[in-house]
Amino acid sequence: MRLLWRSFRGLANSRNRRLVATTSTRWSNRNEEEREQRQDYQWSYPNSRLEQLLYATYWAGGLALAYHWLDPKKTDLLAKEKDDPEEVARLWHVTVRNDLPTYKPAQVESHNSAESRIWVSYGLGVYDVTDFAENHPGGDKIMMAAGSAIDPFWAIYQQHNTQEVLELLEGFRVGNLEGGLAESNVETELGSPWAQEPQRHALLKPASKRPFNAEPPIGMLAENFLTPNELFYVRNHLPVPVIKEEEYELEIETGAAKPPLTLNLAGIRALPKHSVTAAIMCGGNRRSEMTKFKAVKGLSWGAGAVGNAKWSGARLCDVLAQQGVQPDESRHVIFEGADLDPTSHPYGASIPLAKAMDPRGDVLLAYEMNDEPLSRDHGYPIRVIVPGTVGARNVKWLTRIVVADVESDSHWQQNDYKGFSPSTDWDTVDFSKSDAIQAMPVTSAICTPQPGSRVKVDEDGDGRHITVRGYAWSGGGRKIVRVDLTNDEGQSWHVAELEQEDKPDGRHYGWSLWTARLPVTDAQRQHGDLEIWAKAVDSAYNVQPEKFEYIWNLRGVLANAYHKVKVKLV
Repeated sequence: MRLLWRSFRGLANSRNRRLVATTSTRWSNRNEEEREQRQDYQWSYPNSRLEQLLYATYWAGGLALAYHWLDPKKTDLLAKEKDDPEEVARLWHVTVRNDLPTYKPAQVESHNSAESRIWVSYGLGVYDVTDFAENHPGGDKIMMAAGSAIDPFWAIYQQHNTQEVLELLEGFRVGNLEGGLAESNVETELGSPWAQEPQRHALLKPASKRPFNAEPPIGMLAENFLTPNELFYVRNHLPVPVIKEEEYELEIETGAAKPPLTLNLAGIRALPKHSVTAAIMCGGNRRSEMTKFKAVKGLSWGAGAVGNAKWSGARLCDVLAQQGVQPDESRHVIFEGADLDPTSHPYGASIPLAKAMDPRGDVLLAYEMNDEPLSRDHGYPIRVIVPGTVGARNVKWLTRIVVADVESDSHWQQNDYKGFSPSTDWDTVDFSKSDAIQAMPVTSAICTPQPGSRVKVDEDGDGRHITVRGYAWSGGGRKIVRVDLTNDEGQSWHVAELEQEDKPDGRHYGWSLWTARLPVTDAQRQHGDLEIWAKAVDSAYNVQPEKFEYIWNLRGVLANAYHKVKVKLV
């Protein structure tokens, strides 16, 4: 498959070289060095099943551009942005190519097979992707859009909207679509999958808008042991589904002696109610720090893709036991949500059955968050809470549970949320050789002061000091036993005071907040610039690694090196 992908790269680069020679003068003034850089794109195709959906979208240049750019009024930005190649690339599909013919929608529709050539439209552009389809592993998925607009598909996936993939798309362009913007208006005519997204708090900082992913200001995280619901980070992979309470059903298939079980919301609420305080952390939390060492693929999360809440609902172990499920170390529990991709495949993930069946594992079919009903962004009406595990396994909008002999075959279980050696790159990666992330490693972050801030030095009977606050957490129920801080590059360390729940060992699923008073020397006060380091230690005496270069991985997950913040003393 990798050889096939490489052969496609050659084909695509050939088409792009032809584009350079034939495109209008609007883009022809790029220098030779820029052109050569375009011919050396770094593409990747995971060794995946993925149902080959996500990466089938690469055939036409990646993932959708927000409809904001489909406004014809935006095309005049080409002149303004001509010195920014990436901005120019984002406008190509909404710009008429005077060097190419114009086709009616009916003409595009007639090109819907390999025999008649496979054409698709996107915005104002018409693209012949026949050669790509023949060389692409997801060619069967490409045919879903043959002869029609790809806008509805691309509206789902926008996080890979880069100059490289948009240039690739333009390399397949054969014409302009007559009335293209009106015909392709996915927002109004075809029904946007984003049309019924929930309202979000204005303080949430988006890492992407579609799908919506956002984190709160890091300075607010350490203010509350339980993160306010409206400020809890949001991680969505697909559009937020609309679910009516009276229509909700959860299907549970165990393969045991009893037939499959279907529960409505009232039935789940009628089960004994349990609560657990648990932190949920995205596998890509702090990815932006890892990227500073070396680029990775993924959303640029800061340290705020984590939150701590009291979750309430029915215990999964009780439901499975009633269905006759017996503990088995070799089996798995698969979760599926109501959020669907364009081929109606749901988001999915799985955990070991041993975790699900353990009463001390506290896996919940949760319907409350901090004593309030779940919001839509956080999984209304039911989500599974798997304390101590990466956020990706805490499936929202839960509609199906299956006890199986194998893990979930979803993309997010098989070809994402896995860690690799720093030496593994996209040419050598084999996702089948790495285990899916379950329990997260120990980590901590400084919430205040924030990077670049001016910090007042306090003076009292104990001398000069500054106050530092943050959070710490470790997966698998491991307790945080210590948070160490230094402001002299490790010559001296100071232990923070912890705020945490008093829980039995092995069930510390909530985070720990911490506060430290760091002494400031005369020399530091005079110099003015200060760098603070933080590292946490858990009950298994796991400790954060010092540098990101030691743990770098191509997906930017498990980013738990020392957290470092530079400030100015005043």
